[in-house]
Amino acid sequence: MRKRGKFIVFEGIDGSGKSTLVRHLKEQMTAEGIPFYDTCEPTNSPIGSIIRNVLNRRIQMDEKTIAALFLADRLDHIQNEANGMLKFLDQGIHVISDRYYFSSYAYHSTHMPMDWVINCNALCAELLRPDLNLFINISVETSLGRLQKNRTFHDIFETKERITSVRNNYLEAIERLKDQEQISIIDGERSPDAVFADVWTEVSNVLGIKSKV
Repeated sequence: MRKRGKFIVFEGIDGSGKSTLVRHLKEQMTAEGIPFYDTCEPTNSPIGSIIRNVLNRRIQMDEKTIAALFLADRLDHIQNEANGMLKFLDQGIHVISDRYYFSSYAYHSTHMPMDWVINCNALCAELLRPDLNLFINISVETSLGRLQKNRTFHDIFETKERITSVRNNYLEAIERLKDQEQISIIDGERSPDAVFADVWTEVSNVLGIKSKV
């Protein structure tokens, strides 16, 4: 019987370095000959395209509708017969995702009760719970400094007040769900190599391999 793949998710506030860490993880897994599929949320699906237009302020939408769109995108991300995450996992391929439902808990709870957001995503957790959530922890000040340095355009979530709220929501959600979820908090304030070394240690443990970077 084919062994099911592992589902690994990167979470964190904007500027936490998730994209860089995902790239390093892909390079490391490729070097190790480990099969994987990398993805992100919002996805590149038609629903994900609408979400990106909302985030870029091209479309105006209320917060509950935005949260509902993320949920629809996530359910399709999980179950789509062509490229859904369950399809790859069932084939024994590991899946790496930049964001999943903890992002909704953090970002949408700035305007709605966290219980409402968690309950909306209960089906997603039932269908596919991550084998490892990697929360890359940085301060609001670090986030803002990196965003100002690296971006010329900021989406609707990238203000000091919103980032502060999002970070607090992440920490609250992690505390509330620590007994239900596999969560590792990684100090993202250090050098990229030091951060990735910790990431690879956690991923190696989940994959059941012995390898050092």
